[in-house]
Amino acid sequence: MLEFRTQGFNGYAVKYSPFFDSRLAVAASANFGLVGNGRLYILGLTTDGIVVEKWFDTQDSLYDLSWSEAHENQVVVAAGDGSIKLFDIGLDEFPVQSWQEHKREVFAVHWNLVGKDTFCSSSWDGCIKIWSPHRSDSLLTLPTHSCTYSAAYSPHSPSILSAVSSDSHLRIFDLRTPASVSNHLTLSIPIHAPAPTRPGLPPQSGIPPTEALTHDWNKYRDSVIAAAGVDRLIRTFDIRSPGQGPVAVLPGHDYAVRKVAWSPHLPDVLLSASYDMTCRVWTDGSALGVGAEDGPSNPMAMGGGRELGRMGRHTEFVVGVDWCLFGAEGWCASCGWDERVLVWDVRAIMGS
Repeated sequence: MLEFRTQGFNGYAVKYSPFFDSRLAVAASANFGLVGNGRLYILGLTTDGIVVEKWFDTQDSLYDLSWSEAHENQVVVAAGDGSIKLFDIGLDEFPVQSWQEHKREVFAVHWNLVGKDTFCSSSWDGCIKIWSPHRSDSLLTLPTHSCTYSAAYSPHSPSILSAVSSDSHLRIFDLRTPASVSNHLTLSIPIHAPAPTRPGLPPQSGIPPTEALTHDWNKYRDSVIAAAGVDRLIRTFDIRSPGQGPVAVLPGHDYAVRKVAWSPHLPDVLLSASYDMTCRVWTDGSALGVGAEDGPSNPMAMGGGRELGRMGRHTEFVVGVDWCLFGAEGWCASCGWDERVLVWDVRAIMGS
């Protein structure tokens, strides 16, 4: 396990470069993101450990980042003052582009993985915006009318994006549809809806809505999304059957789940980061026969999924986690409010 200290700054997001297996970016904030500056770290993984290649300071807290899918040196960041900034790590000090349209904190940015020419942002102001790095104004605004903590493009389509928000709904937008009164909204799935009743068990009662903080698209199954948040449960949904409730429910975390990320290597495996100071690796039970016998042991669990292991080396809230796209399957990075970035092998904790 490799470790780097973000001295004086609390980590909020960590992302591997899509171009280099040895480069990480970390978005961090002073004073736990409540007040003060932000810092974008560019880190290199070397035989001598993790080294700083560059950093950029910002006037306000940073909450998220996304690497450009078109330019290996560019990173976009989401800031607490409502701004979005694009940095080029080949240059010094200042961003190459800055946008200021959101009225509240920007909590998520995500690059278009297929089209590669746009990225999206979501904010506490109840809006998702779509941007081009070459334009000074946003291309499109999609209202959610709710504090939106996470927005992402589908890895399977350049025109489909999703979001989760404080009203406990997962929204799917298809930019190919007419805007009309729906503003490209094609699905709105209540995350808190009860799961289908299983044979031999009583029907589940409704669960009160709670804030959804994170979600991620499965990299192999183009209709499957995982979502999680304040109620500590990770749920997976198949957007082909939006009225059927969750396909799998994964209980286990002791506090809110802050980040989920599907494996880029295995279709049934995902990572989570939580305020309970752990990162956990799960199977959703979709792999043939995996975990099927464990379903009824926890009344909240369904779908045959289960926890495969956990990493508890952080000493404060863990809020960011990401998989390495390259090399042996299983390497990942995590960051948290303990001012630490950890790079570790998921396979080492499986079964722990």
